[in-house]
Amino acid sequence: MKTKKGRRFKSSFKLRQKGIEVIGKWKTVPIDPNLFADEEFQDIVCLEELTEYKLVSSSKVGKVKEKKRKAESVPEEGNEEEEEGPVVPPKKKKKTKDLRSKTDKSGDPNAAEIDVPDGKKEKCNKIIKAANCEDRGLVSESTSSIKGAPKKKKVAKNKASQAQEALPSVTTSKKVKNWTTEVLSASTDHKADVSAWKDLFVPEPVLRALSHLGFSAPTPIQALALPSAIRDNMDVLGAAETGSGKTLAFAIPMIHSVLQWQKSNSSTTRNDSVSEESQQHHDETRWENEDEAEKRTHQQAEDSGDEDDASSTTGCVKVLENFEFDSGEETHTLGSHKKRPLLGLVLTPTRELAVQVKHHIDAVARFTGIKTAILVGGMAAQKQERVLNRKPEIVIATPGRLWELVKERHPHLSNLRQLRCLVIDEADRMVEKGHFLELSQLLEILNDSQYNPQRQTFVFSATLTLVHQTPTRVLQKKNAKKMDKKTKLELLMEKVGIKGKPKVIDLSRKEATVETLTETRIHCNTNEKDYYLYYFLLQYPGRTMVFANSIDCVKRLSSLLTILSCDPLPLHANMHQKQRLKNLERFAERESCVLLTTDVAARGLDIPNVQHVIHYQVPRTSELYVHRSGRTARAASEGLSLLLIGPDDLINFRKIYKTLQKSEELPFFPVETKCMTSIKERVNLARQIEKAEFFNSRAKQHNSWLQQAAEALEIDLDDDMLMGKKASEQEESQKQKMLKVMKKQLKHMLSQPLFKVLMKTKYPTQSGKLLLPQTSVGISESALGTVSKQQAKKKKSIKLN
Repeated sequence: MKTKKGRRFKSSFKLRQKGIEVIGKWKTVPIDPNLFADEEFQDIVCLEELTEYKLVSSSKVGKVKEKKRKAESVPEEGNEEEEEGPVVPPKKKKKTKDLRSKTDKSGDPNAAEIDVPDGKKEKCNKIIKAANCEDRGLVSESTSSIKGAPKKKKVAKNKASQAQEALPSVTTSKKVKNWTTEVLSASTDHKADVSAWKDLFVPEPVLRALSHLGFSAPTPIQALALPSAIRDNMDVLGAAETGSGKTLAFAIPMIHSVLQWQKSNSSTTRNDSVSEESQQHHDETRWENEDEAEKRTHQQAEDSGDEDDASSTTGCVKVLENFEFDSGEETHTLGSHKKRPLLGLVLTPTRELAVQVKHHIDAVARFTGIKTAILVGGMAAQKQERVLNRKPEIVIATPGRLWELVKERHPHLSNLRQLRCLVIDEADRMVEKGHFLELSQLLEILNDSQYNPQRQTFVFSATLTLVHQTPTRVLQKKNAKKMDKKTKLELLMEKVGIKGKPKVIDLSRKEATVETLTETRIHCNTNEKDYYLYYFLLQYPGRTMVFANSIDCVKRLSSLLTILSCDPLPLHANMHQKQRLKNLERFAERESCVLLTTDVAARGLDIPNVQHVIHYQVPRTSELYVHRSGRTARAASEGLSLLLIGPDDLINFRKIYKTLQKSEELPFFPVETKCMTSIKERVNLARQIEKAEFFNSRAKQHNSWLQQAAEALEIDLDDDMLMGKKASEQEESQKQKMLKVMKKQLKHMLSQPLFKVLMKTKYPTQSGKLLLPQTSVGISESALGTVSKQQAKKKKSIKLN
């Protein structure tokens, strides 16, 4: 066997510290044409041999490898290696380029490293010449020579990523800034006292991370959930108000579980990394017995030790299929890669929430070396597959993309039986009837064929125990059951697959919303909502989220407010994922900004310092109202929620009011009627401009599509088929002039101050101007302040009466 012959030249580590210097040229070896009849060799182009070469010392290569291996085996201690890890790939890349220029046609990835002892050159040459007779020797040399350049680039990237993975503390510091970074770095105290966490059985590396983040004390949900999850290994059902720290309540037990698994398996992985030769010997015997199976399932063989062979097999010509250039580096981590299953799975309803959860877990696991990956739609599936190939211990995913990869039988997702932690965030939304079909299929697999009796399940939501009052018509039916908290939780447990008795933590208030949230309303007609929205945004600048029920409504408001110079940021499901994340980041960066969004951003997102939430359309369910309002007044800070209630919204409003059992009526938001006339003028003019622009763009789009189709079919187009009919040049120019005039008029209106300080008398002064202190109307008072003032006045009037 060819492989066996090659393995005779296996050298010790010292001998491997040799490089090759090409003196002559690579010569083409004639190939027997009959071999091309075999399907296995149909891709072969040519086979080349090198006879004139010189072995040179390359001790630098050995040193680099030793450093890299150290970095990979000990991820925790990385201060000295932090700088050197990322430096490795460029050096290697440079070397391969030099060698390629020397060898002209070679493209042979093994030319950078050779293991032949000096005394065995002749023997090596004989083997090369014999290679064209051997079946194994003719395995596509050409593929490596053709695809040499791209592979080398890809490999260099892989090496960089490996070095970064090995140093978790570096990766966390180099993260791209997003809306979570401000929350995670809000505390200035980077060495906070974390003694309050010690009684909760939190692992030591996690305590270090918490201290670094400045989280000195746990929140009530964390204090109650952690001991049961970590010490008692129980399943947890947690219901707590928005912004109460539910993410860490499941992230810390999950990290603890992964660390426990690593501890119990550390001895075996250590043995794997130390005894490389015994593994090679085992592989050798296995390959002798299953030679044909190796050809068919080459990828599996490569995963289970082929790279070991790649680095140690010698000779001037490498004849391994699909040979990877960076195989020498991979041999060390193979043992751990092979035995690193998926241990933690977090499922979230939205992509943005998945991104946020990943950042929070990474921040807490920064000193543990635990790898995480994110699987969401709207991003390249191939890239996510490559991330999964690195075998991360924790995966955060949305059900759709995860199910897609499970169906494709991705190796890392094929064995979910070893899963130790399953988290369903915002669970009540996830298991709702008619939503997330993929989730029910996933849960079916996890609770049937891939069931692990030792698996812990965490179910969290702010509205987990929120119960709707069942309508009387439903209760009148024969088998009707009255829904209460207990039955709702039992149904949820059944759907999720919790079989034992879980720890149920319910910290939600009767009203479901946070105590620090001020809720207000404005009753108006549907067409007046734009006026009140614009009034609020002008009078009370700050970080404001505006929620609508439909994407069309968000698009219309976005163009209207852009015309009114409010610079809104839209966010909805029809947007590209990168744009959605970019808009969230911009919103978190700007102090005064408007985010127009659908219910995509209603759940879980922890955007710092959101002062106001406006419900442009009343949400359809009580849960949505609680979650939308929960974007403000987070972590004991104050916030304001404003409902714009039109005639169509009254039914939904009454339902929410009834379900949340509000004891008092929601106060009306105070509006200065003086300003409303000028606001109406501005908004009406902006509406006309928006309508004209929208119609023009839609007509252009429709007509250009029709014209392109007509040209492709080589037919004439009737004017009747065009939208808005073909207008004459004169009419078109007139429309454009009208639009320009309206825009100019609006520009003038916007330049005028809206909230005027009225002075009735004039005073002669030395400077010709009267210097006045800025009045309270000039600096607009906060929305919370005006509401609280109004409520105080009301209370006074009630007392007087």
